[in-house]
Amino acid sequence: MSSPRRQYTPVNRPEMLERVRNTPEVFDIVVVGGGATGVGVAIDAASRGFSVALVEQSDFGKGTSSRSTKLIHGGVRYLQQGNIPLVVEALKERGILRGNAPHLVHDLPFVVPNYAWWEAPFYGIGMKVYDALAGKYGFGPSRVLSTEATIERLPTIEVEGLRGGVIYHDGQFDDARLLIHMAMTAVGQGAVLLNYARVVGLRKNGEGYVDGVSLRDEETGQHFDLGGRVVVNATGVFTDQVRRMDEPDATPMIQPSQGVHVVLDKSFLPGDSAIMVPHTDDGRILFAIPWQDRVVVGTTDTPVDDPSLEPVPFDEEVSFILEHAARYLTKDPARADVLSVFAGLRPLVTGGGTDGDTAHISREHTLTVTRSGLLSVAGGKWTTYRKMAEDVVDAAIPLAGLEPRDCVTRSLNIHGHHASAERFGPLAQYGSDAPDVDRVIQSSDVLAEPLHSDLPARKGEVVWAAREEMARTVDDFLARRTRSLLLDARAAAAAAPEVARLLAGELDRAPGWVDQQVAAFQSLAARYVLD
Repeated sequence: MSSPRRQYTPVNRPEMLERVRNTPEVFDIVVVGGGATGVGVAIDAASRGFSVALVEQSDFGKGTSSRSTKLIHGGVRYLQQGNIPLVVEALKERGILRGNAPHLVHDLPFVVPNYAWWEAPFYGIGMKVYDALAGKYGFGPSRVLSTEATIERLPTIEVEGLRGGVIYHDGQFDDARLLIHMAMTAVGQGAVLLNYARVVGLRKNGEGYVDGVSLRDEETGQHFDLGGRVVVNATGVFTDQVRRMDEPDATPMIQPSQGVHVVLDKSFLPGDSAIMVPHTDDGRILFAIPWQDRVVVGTTDTPVDDPSLEPVPFDEEVSFILEHAARYLTKDPARADVLSVFAGLRPLVTGGGTDGDTAHISREHTLTVTRSGLLSVAGGKWTTYRKMAEDVVDAAIPLAGLEPRDCVTRSLNIHGHHASAERFGPLAQYGSDAPDVDRVIQSSDVLAEPLHSDLPARKGEVVWAAREEMARTVDDFLARRTRSLLLDARAAAAAAPEVARLLAGELDRAPGWVDQQVAAFQSLAARYVLD
């Protein structure tokens, strides 16, 4: 059933674990956190020639970085708030990222439907400012649409009172897939990345400076230490937990905010254009976005107190999204129409005094250094991960006593870079890896079979993910190596036994592992389904 193994595996956990556990090497930089920011730091530092080790308590992108609105954007809302520097930075980074990962970042037209006489000139002017701020990094010019042109772009838009619309352009991507390719990029640059390695403490030298981390291998339960000249805390919503390992009485700097999305069938918004509603009842922007032959609708902005790797949507958040979607779509979505619902936590940096209004907390990133030399980065957004990483490494160099070296990531291709990836059809998200993935799929009739009739993934992709992308669990594959859990949670649950069986064969798991994995994933998937 299985195809021949390649001689070189870009991201191989046993090899990574062996290097981390048995090398006497003290790394220049140790990164804690395997989300967009942490992996971005690993890419930046390794590409400058520094030795880098990154450890992640769960899977890469398990938390915030796989749960976004799937947009690489400048931030129209931040333009409304007058935060011009953040918009300019994000628009520039949006353009850089499309150039570095064209197989995963692409243009998406957005339409702002107009129902009042003043909306066309108001939003039309605003989007022209957005275009001007983008400059050479623009994705396409905005313009005012007639009522007929708006309906042509949005066939299911509510037509009563419709006066036309304004179209503008932003970027769309697959967040988890980009993160996996970023991890492969970091490894290709010489970094060591290890998932399922939880930091349980910080090491300090005789002078009281942080000089490494103590780890627990979550797969075996074994403990070991990892030395580093500087430790970077890039753990997102868990930033304060790591900071308290250094200073138990550290003042909290993170206010987690929950964003919820619902996933609907493509029939609710056919076509290739998204809807942007600039002002909902709570003051947030609402998006309805075509994505992977589905429609993603969101998001909310709800303060939460206790961060979790698996945040649970509140009923009122789901009701809010469905109610607002019904105002703008001729086909009103109901709870029974939701294929999947997912929540993510934003690691917002706050100085207090927000009165529970997380929507107005800045999305800019913040760097802090403790007396013992722990460097923490928090805040920011997916779009600006590369600039955040550059700033972190620039700050880490003097802390670690390293020789300054220039950042090179502005023009560093992300793994899988391919300017015409769409030619690979359903495997386009793999970019330049697509032919190799296809060879695995075509190596047997069984591996060429779909995992489920309602999911695009095929069985051979499980084998690829285990061999080449450090997938260790059913959740890793169905939630992040593919997006099956988000596309259809019930179908993903049904596919879990076959995924577990294939993974067990590739990873040489002990008897009983398959049943444990299936039970764990099906319990998880149930949280993505509305009753």
